[in-house]
Amino acid sequence: MEYVLDVAGSLSNKKWVQRAEKIPHSERLIETVIQKYELPEIIARAVIGRNISLEQIEPYLYPKLKQLLPDPLILKDMQKGISQLADVIMSGGKIGLFADYDVDGATSAALFINFLKKINIETTLYIPDRIAEGYGPNIFGLKQLANDGADLILTLDCGISAFKVLNEAAGAGLSIIVIDHHMAEVELPRATAVINPNRIDDTSGLGFLAAVGVSFLFIVALNRQLRQEGWYKDKEEPALIQLLDLVALGTVCDVVPLTQLNRAFVSQGLKVIASRGNVGLRVLSEVAKIDQKTDSYQLGFVLGPRINAGGRVGMADIGARLLSTNDLSLATTLAKTLDANNTVRKEIEASVLKEAIEQAEVRIQDDDVILVYGEKWHPGVIGIIAARLKEKFNKPACVVSFDGVTGKGSGRSIPKWDLGASIIAGVQSNILTVGGGHGMAAGFSIQRERIEEFRRFICSRFNLSSLNEATSVELKLDGVLSVGGMDRNIINVLSLLEPYGSGNPEPIFAIPSVEITYSAIVGENHVRCNFRSPEGSTIKGIAFRSSDNAVGRTLMNHKGRRFNLAGKVKEDNWQGREGVQVIIEDVALAN
Repeated sequence: MEYVLDVAGSLSNKKWVQRAEKIPHSERLIETVIQKYELPEIIARAVIGRNISLEQIEPYLYPKLKQLLPDPLILKDMQKGISQLADVIMSGGKIGLFADYDVDGATSAALFINFLKKINIETTLYIPDRIAEGYGPNIFGLKQLANDGADLILTLDCGISAFKVLNEAAGAGLSIIVIDHHMAEVELPRATAVINPNRIDDTSGLGFLAAVGVSFLFIVALNRQLRQEGWYKDKEEPALIQLLDLVALGTVCDVVPLTQLNRAFVSQGLKVIASRGNVGLRVLSEVAKIDQKTDSYQLGFVLGPRINAGGRVGMADIGARLLSTNDLSLATTLAKTLDANNTVRKEIEASVLKEAIEQAEVRIQDDDVILVYGEKWHPGVIGIIAARLKEKFNKPACVVSFDGVTGKGSGRSIPKWDLGASIIAGVQSNILTVGGGHGMAAGFSIQRERIEEFRRFICSRFNLSSLNEATSVELKLDGVLSVGGMDRNIINVLSLLEPYGSGNPEPIFAIPSVEITYSAIVGENHVRCNFRSPEGSTIKGIAFRSSDNAVGRTLMNHKGRRFNLAGKVKEDNWQGREGVQVIIEDVALAN
C-alpha cells in the first residue's frame, strides 16, 4: 500500500492513507464525477472517498427535503399512533411527554411542544433525573403526567426496552405511544403504538434516524391527518419547516449518520437556525459566544454540550424548556444556567478522565474493547469519558460508575461495530441487568460481581466480528494541499461537502514539509503554531488537547525540523480577521 507523503508511522502512530483509494475503481469514478458534475477534483475525490454512489451525488451535494422526505406512514404503527393522537387533539385533550434527558430527547420534546402550542393544544413534560431516576420511562413519571391531566402520553427517545414499566402503566389505564430509535428486541413493550424504525419488523429503511427525526415524521403525518379531518378549516396551519432547527440540532448531537434524509434535515435546519426564530437557540448562541454562521460543528460541540449539561449535572428539563420558550427573559436565565452547568461538567470530566486514562493504559494491549470503572464517578459524564477514550485509543470504550454493588455504564463505539447489539446481547445473557442503545452508543446497568465477566464477553463479541480493518490505526486523508493553496477560496469550495458529522467526516488534508516559526501552549492544553512552507507561504495552526501527547510535545520542541501536517482547513475569524488556519489532527517528520 502507498501511504500519503510516505507516512507509515506518524507521531500518533498512524498510517496516512488516501480515503478514496479504499473505493474500487476510485480514479475512474473521480474522473466521471469531475466531467458529469463539473466539480473540482478536490470535491470529486472527497465525494468518492465517502463512498457516495454516482446516483447519490446530486442529492448528497444538494439535499432537498422534498425529494428525500418519505411518506411517514411507511413506519410501522405510524398510522395507529397519529390516529390516536389526532383523536385526543380533536376532542381538546392534553398531551403528556416523557423524554430522555439528552439533546435528542430535549429536541424531540421541544418539537412536540412547539408544534402543539401552535395549534393550541396543551402539553405537560416530564424528563427523569439522570442520577436519581436513570434512563427511560418510570412509573412515577408516567403517573405524574397522568395526574397533570395528560389524556395520552408519548415517550420520546426512550421506551423501546421499558417492558416492565409500560406493562404496569397499561395496567393502570395509561395510554402510551412509544417514539424511539434505539435497537429493539423481538418482544415489544405494551403500548398503543410503538414507532421505531429499528423495530425488527419495521421495513421503512429509516433506522439511521435520531428520535427527533422520527418525531418530525410523526408530526408531518399528524399534521396531514388533522388537515384531512378538518382541523385547519378555521385555523392557520403551522409551517413545519420552521421546526427543522430542532431536528438539525438533535440529529447532529445524537451522532447518527449525516447521510440521506438526515443530511437534508441538517442542511435545511441550519438555514432555519440562521433566521434566528427560536428564542432559546438564539439566546444560547449568544451566551456561548457564537459570533459566526452556525454550522454542524457548533451544533455538536458548542450548543449540544450546553443543552446536555442540564441532564448531566443540573435539572434535566432545562434544555427542553429553553428550546420551547418564547419568553426572552426566561430563555436568558435558562441559557445562563446551562452555560454554568457546562462549566461544572468540564471540571468533573477532567478529574474522572485522568483516572479513566490511567486505568485504560494498563490493559490497552490486552483488550480490544476498553472497559474502565470507578467508585461514584459522576454518572453525568461517563458517556463523555467513553467518547474521549474511544478517540484517544481508537477502540470501543465502556465506562462504569459504581455506587455500592450496582454500576451504571455508558459506551461509545467505532464505525462498523454495533455496540448497542452487544449490550442487548449482554442483557439477554444475564450479564447486564438492563441496557440498550444503537450502533455507536449504548447505556447499561451491571452488578459489581459481573464486571470481569462483562469484560470477557464484550471483548469476545468484538473479536468475533473480525473488524481488523476498523481497528487498524489509519488516518484517512482527502488529498494533499500546499500552504499556498489554503485560502478562503478553498474553504468556499469545500463548503459543498457540508454539513459534516457521523458518516460524513470533515475532510482532512496532508500539508507537506513545513517548518515551525512559532509555537506556544494556549488555553488549557492546546498548542498553537505558525508554519512556513519551503516557498515562503505561511499559515497558522492549532492542535487541540495536545500539550501532553507526542504531537503537542514535538510541536513545542521542534528544533528546526520540517514536518508533514494532517489537518482540517478552517476559517480564522479571530478578532475580526478573515484568514485561514489548519486544525492539526496529526504530525509526521518530513523526509
